[in-house]
Amino acid sequence: MKKRDIKILLVDDEPDILEIIGYNLSQEGYQIVTAANGKEAIAKAKKEHPNLIIMDVMMPEMDGIEACENIRKLPDFENTIITFLTARSEDYSQVAGFDAGADDYIAKPIKPKVLVSKVKALLRRLKENEIASDTLMVGDIEINREEYKIVRKDEEIILPRKEFELFYLLATKPGKVFTREEILDKVWGNEVVVGGRTIDVHIRKLREKIGDDYFKTIKGVGYKLEI
Repeated sequence: MKKRDIKILLVDDEPDILEIIGYNLSQEGYQIVTAANGKEAIAKAKKEHPNLIIMDVMMPEMDGIEACENIRKLPDFENTIITFLTARSEDYSQVAGFDAGADDYIAKPIKPKVLVSKVKALLRRLKENEIASDTLMVGDIEINREEYKIVRKDEEIILPRKEFELFYLLATKPGKVFTREEILDKVWGNEVVVGGRTIDVHIRKLREKIGDDYFKTIKGVGYKLEI
């Protein structure tokens, strides 16, 4: 996704803050939309579908915490990145923000250049979300996550769900070593308690079906995919 396609919603009841932040982010090439309170933020979010929302906490009519909770309940906003930008830095305020569904918490005051760098870091998560939804190509293998389908040279390879998810995870970043802890967390999550042996078995099955050369074991660490 290019910068000009990224839309950022700024929410603050102080016009000067909106102007300064909006100017610096628009100079980076982002589309900027503004709102002055929580109610307006919800309306603008529905209309504009921003990729990132930067929101103050203390605002009239509806504060940022309540607005964040309401936005998270809207369809299609589960993956929208929301961060609070506020002078309230108390632990309980931050906890309330995260509980409401925020992804990050930035304390005021902050220098514009630092904020721009922070925004770039937050937006890198958009690329991860894109990877999670697109078809991947690994060498001559096409991986379609939506259909749970793998095709190589017009031949479909059938994989059980967990084998597919493990292969897909490794394929998102060829060459990266995924630790056993990462694999267990991202493939199995909280479903059941499994051990490292479970991963070994699934890797062995993938080697049999896809090819031994694709999978490399890093002793004592985990696995990676090689093209």
